[in-house]
Amino acid sequence: MTSPGADAPYDDAGQPAAEPLNPELAAAENVARAAAEDEARPGDDPIGSPVLTLDTTGDDVAESASSPVGAHVAVEAEGPHAVTHYFESNYPGYVGWRWAVTVASVGQGEPVTVSEVVLLPGPTALTAPDWVPYRDRVQPGDLGAGDLLPTSPDDPRLAPGHLTSDDEQFGDVAKEVGLGRKRVLSFEGRTDAAERWYSGDFGPRADAAKLAPAACGTCGFFLKLSGSMGGAFGVCANEYAPADGRVVSVEFGCGAHSEVDVDVSSTVPVAEIVYDDATLEFEPRGTERG
Repeated sequence: MTSPGADAPYDDAGQPAAEPLNPELAAAENVARAAAEDEARPGDDPIGSPVLTLDTTGDDVAESASSPVGAHVAVEAEGPHAVTHYFESNYPGYVGWRWAVTVASVGQGEPVTVSEVVLLPGPTALTAPDWVPYRDRVQPGDLGAGDLLPTSPDDPRLAPGHLTSDDEQFGDVAKEVGLGRKRVLSFEGRTDAAERWYSGDFGPRADAAKLAPAACGTCGFFLKLSGSMGGAFGVCANEYAPADGRVVSVEFGCGAHSEVDVDVSSTVPVAEIVYDDATLEFEPRGTERG
């Protein structure tokens, strides 16, 4: 069976048909240009043009102000009764931007009015990168001496701690397990740290670990962490190791392992029986038999 209209041209149902251009509004280029020049006219009043105010004492004012709006580059339909005209911008700081002027009318033969005048980036315009919150811009290693990085009250890496007691024995135990602080690491915080350390430069996937003679878990310089991280991580205390003073995985390793045994024997093969031909050995002959 063949569906009715199967031979008709294919149209993408998900894309609306292009709006036809209103010829009367498309021809209103002069109206749009006048509106753009009025908006772009620089001056020494800070509340003048929202885009730019020029220094009226400079020598280049006349040249810059003579043509704030450049050539007409495009026109685009916004509907049956509105179009947008695009003009190049001659502002020195807005190379590649375009003045967009939307004009409209209620019907054929009616006056053309200006709806909006804005300065928009064109296809080749230099634009600022997307805004990123300060908290997300800071990367590991960015903080220096004297820098402050406040922690958000709802940071998922932290969880509320517990108050200490008047009992000194309880207080000692609480400090040992990490209590007595306003906030402590949450499960998510511990998991994030463990994943970061495990996949970092001192985890089992590092090149040094792959070539190491043994793992850190069997090294005498390995200081085990206390608490829930102790089974997987510790701190290296070997000043000659690349991870000295750093958190290392028990599966990490390097050439400075405490039990490294280097074969110091000669690499030149030596025979078990050695003949010394520098000394002449002889045996005295005994008395001859008669």
